[in-house]
Amino acid sequence: MKTLVVTGGIGSGKSTVCRYFASKGVPVYDSDSRTRRLYDTDPGLVRRLGDALGTVIADSEGRVCRRKLASVIFSDPGKLQVLESIVHPAVKEDFIFWRDSFRPGDVPFVVMESAIILEKPLFKDIADRILVVDAPLQTRLERACGRDGAAEEQVRERMSRQKLLNDISEGKVRPDVDYVIVNDADEASLFSKAEAVYLSMCASEPRHSK
Repeated sequence: MKTLVVTGGIGSGKSTVCRYFASKGVPVYDSDSRTRRLYDTDPGLVRRLGDALGTVIADSEGRVCRRKLASVIFSDPGKLQVLESIVHPAVKEDFIFWRDSFRPGDVPFVVMESAIILEKPLFKDIADRILVVDAPLQTRLERACGRDGAAEEQVRERMSRQKLLNDISEGKVRPDVDYVIVNDADEASLFSKAEAVYLSMCASEPRHSK
């Protein structure tokens, strides 16, 4: 099954592009929401995380306690790597299981929405094509503040964790991807650009997804 991975920084519009693909009948795997689902439904994952982090992170119902997990990572930033070494393979396995539930004749391709694929080689072999949705940094900041009702300082702090995507927005790095959509106009323009990617994906041959 052909897979398009859609990535982009906070406020870039990648989720809007994914919703457009969904409106065309393309299944979309939202990595963030699926990770939260694993936290709530995979007791083996919860147990492995607790063992690796050296503390109980499960709530009374056996789900990951988000507040406890955040406090552990905040108090010891080195444990973020430990977390990722367990969670990322679990998400990849979950995605492959999800993707393989679709047949090529039923859908033209599937989408994985992920903010980290450009920085995490683990995920790159599942992508036949990669799309970066981008916008000027200031535009992204203003959109995120307006969308989330958050203070500028809070959004800047969140954006600071996406250095590579910020560098792309500022023209410091040219992404090695198949498609780039610059979302710097209205929604109609964005959808027109997304449609061009949709048509290209429908016509393309699978590359190397497993």
